[in-house]
Amino acid sequence: MAHAQSWTDAEYQLANTAKNSYYLSNEEKNIVMFMNLIRIDGEKFYYTFLEDYINDYNSKVRKYRNYNDLKISKNNPYYLSLLTHLRGIKNLPVFYPDDKLSMVSRNHALDLSKNNLDTHESSNGDKFSKRISKYFPNRTMSENIDFGYSNGLDIVCHLLLDCGVPSLGHRFTIIDQKSKFNMVGISIQRHPSYRWCAVIDYVANPKVTIPTYENF
Repeated sequence: MAHAQSWTDAEYQLANTAKNSYYLSNEEKNIVMFMNLIRIDGEKFYYTFLEDYINDYNSKVRKYRNYNDLKISKNNPYYLSLLTHLRGIKNLPVFYPDDKLSMVSRNHALDLSKNNLDTHESSNGDKFSKRISKYFPNRTMSENIDFGYSNGLDIVCHLLLDCGVPSLGHRFTIIDQKSKFNMVGISIQRHPSYRWCAVIDYVANPKVTIPTYENF
């Protein structure tokens, strides 16, 4: 990564809360780290890792005839609005992975894979809030689902840009301050239609009674 050296060792250590999470793969651990780097310094992330992601993405889609439609340009409204949102993000509390919540994420990702689904609802009709509430009752919760990527940085940047999602629900969950999400569950699994799917579940401690949110 061209911009990796822009971050200090202390920032990486603070962000890398998943480093000892034996139940997560390296890329799943990276999802936690990159989301935390955004929360530590949103504007710096915008000009470093996100810029690297966009350059890499644009180079990959250059081979397609509709490159001009696929590329992320500097005047892309989602790219521009993201800077506005990230400028105020600095030293927010970081996310910590949880093994029980990651089990919930993994079960849903495997369900999506097995049944070729792309929804927050389980194949049996359960909403994500019911899945999570079974283990974390009376909490504020949210769920982001990403399709098509297996790389942690790609997944986080794709969700952060939220291109084509007017509500920007994925973005606002990652930079959340209101709901005080602090626990995350992560799972990346293969998917028959999209090659890959990633489920990220968020829960706030301590117990509260606030509405739930789903984003994909």
